[in-house]
Amino acid sequence: MGAAVERSSVGVVEELRERIRQLQAAPRRALSVLRTGVDAVDALLPLGGLPLGHSVELCGEAASGRASLALRAVATAHRELRLCAWVDGPKELYPPAAAALGVDLERLLVVRPRAFAQRVWAAVQLARSGAFTAVVVDLTHGVGAAGRPARLSLPEARKLADAAARGGALVLLLTSPEAPADGLARLRLEALGIQGWSVELERSRGGGVGARVVRPWRELYPEVGLDAGAPLLDADAVAPGASGPGLYREPGDRVRNGLGILGQRPGRDAPMPSLGEALPPPGTC
Repeated sequence: MGAAVERSSVGVVEELRERIRQLQAAPRRALSVLRTGVDAVDALLPLGGLPLGHSVELCGEAASGRASLALRAVATAHRELRLCAWVDGPKELYPPAAAALGVDLERLLVVRPRAFAQRVWAAVQLARSGAFTAVVVDLTHGVGAAGRPARLSLPEARKLADAAARGGALVLLLTSPEAPADGLARLRLEALGIQGWSVELERSRGGGVGARVVRPWRELYPEVGLDAGAPLLDADAVAPGASGPGLYREPGDRVRNGLGILGQRPGRDAPMPSLGEALPPPGTC
């Protein structure tokens, strides 16, 4: 039984290698930058896009758009028939949401190492291989000494930069403001409620530091059709059996099926109940 499993694993690895060789041999035009797919963001960058062969940091709080912007860049690479990789340590990548943003899941390799150091090691190997146009590394939710957020060390940052240069890949670092990293450039993202989201070029060797744009959510999520002017509805503001336009915001103290909903994100929530349904009080389910 064990020998059969081992032979099967070897066959899968060989099949993946052959697939990568075929994709690398396919004709494709040379790229020096990878566009994010959001024109206003690309205009902030000195080269008009994210530079290949370098590491770039997307820094922001949860739900700031950092992961979605990375997915938009990955989708751009996939339209050029390139391969990409995602080091998903926190296990927060949601494939259906990625596909909705244009990501070709068949061209995206996802690895999920647990430890922070293992995420860095995996990213170095992937970027150095030369097989991937973009390698996204989610460095959030890592725990360091004394329970503090883990932060990329200078030697680790240098290893990633060297791997990006050797493999010609773009390494995108997803970080939080509490634990920023070192990259060629740093984009700071911030959610501004119904106004939209902002992006500021916080670090750059090519100039333009301090440039900032505020854009509506629909530019980041065009497939969803979000409108910056759409009202947000609270559960208590909707009459039983009534329906209305816009987005549904459930108060944080509500409980669904005995489980709190705080901390859940768009695309990862359970199906939303009808607005007319009464939510059970805590502890009754």
